[in-house]
Amino acid sequence: MSEIRDINLWESGARKIEWVRRNMCLLRSVQEEFERDKPFKGLKVALSIHLEAKTAYLCKVLASGGAEMYVTGSNPLSTQDDVAAALVHDGLNVYAWHGSTPEEYHHHISEVVKIGPNVIIDDGGDLVNMIHNEYPELIPNVIGGCEETTTGIIRLIAMNKAHELKFPMALVNNARCKYLFDNRYGTGQSVWDGINRTTNLIVAGKNVVVAGYGWCGKGVAMRAKGFGASVIVTEVDPVKAMEAVMDGFKVMKMEEAARIGDLFITVTGCKDVITENSFMNLKDGAILCNAGHFDCEVAVAKLKELAVESAPARNNIEGYKLPNGRWVYVIGEGRLVNLAAGDGHPAEIMDMSFAIQALTARYLVEHKNELDEMIITVPEEIDNEVARRKLSFWGIEIDTLTEEQEKYLNSWQV
Repeated sequence: MSEIRDINLWESGARKIEWVRRNMCLLRSVQEEFERDKPFKGLKVALSIHLEAKTAYLCKVLASGGAEMYVTGSNPLSTQDDVAAALVHDGLNVYAWHGSTPEEYHHHISEVVKIGPNVIIDDGGDLVNMIHNEYPELIPNVIGGCEETTTGIIRLIAMNKAHELKFPMALVNNARCKYLFDNRYGTGQSVWDGINRTTNLIVAGKNVVVAGYGWCGKGVAMRAKGFGASVIVTEVDPVKAMEAVMDGFKVMKMEEAARIGDLFITVTGCKDVITENSFMNLKDGAILCNAGHFDCEVAVAKLKELAVESAPARNNIEGYKLPNGRWVYVIGEGRLVNLAAGDGHPAEIMDMSFAIQALTARYLVEHKNELDEMIITVPEEIDNEVARRKLSFWGIEIDTLTEEQEKYLNSWQV
């Protein structure tokens, strides 16, 4: 029994899914293998990822491998109701709708967990946290799972250090074909897609503040520079701060950047990155948004308390008047701007990330009796296979090492 907004929206969602399918060559090749081999036959797969067309196609690929799919979103504003309807029309179980309240969001995740999944595909750790905290009796059913994001990996590592993680989780975000492309090029493009379509303002000539210079922050800053912005980076990691300086960006504390910036983008995975001290330093008309994970990087709750007045300024942009009389604006309620205000990463980018998800999920099932650790690194052969297939689809050939070169590289004697 699914819970979605309106099944009658399915045709629109089906068109979106077909469009991305045509542009996700890796996943199409994986689907062919899964249809033949049925690696998930008889297994229940619970998935919580931003529920738009690319995620929906991943769900269909897993279902083609025999999985009984139970699907929910990973953000109240990123679910697309027509896409959810298309999955239900195709026989998948979906519990999600756009604009869910915190209570509804929790309920939908709970409905997916309660089915007793054998495999978990997570984005941010909501499924893993819920099954450990609220349904521990279901843990023995779980073979293992995959985590999509940096934020989720931080949670998993913390759980593992505390000896609280009770089943193996593969760190998909740490695969090279994920973070080097999804985090950098995917985030770099999709964040600006969301900002530009929502604000309809020019980027060139503005002071853009990027909080966090990991792979996602690098991508956002690179694209901002390409648009003609003057880019300021804030960081807590001294090495990443040096990288930003050598990449040609200004680096300073957020409190200082707040006085200068026109547009702020948080990309940290942490909380309280822009908070009260910075709010009061912002220029009149400053725009804030988040490209990390949860809606606590920009402390929107604190901003609401601080504001003497608020009003919608434009679709998906809320204005807040501060006690000093200045107005500041928040895109997409401080949730992920590329999904709350856009369609997420390009299909060709998610093709790599979701191929790794699918192939790693199969690996966990095939090696379930050999997994001794709770934190699993994506096998190098999966990473390399995804890269080789992608190059092949692009029509690109690369060199291979000779036997002598292999011997040279693996020997300590010259």
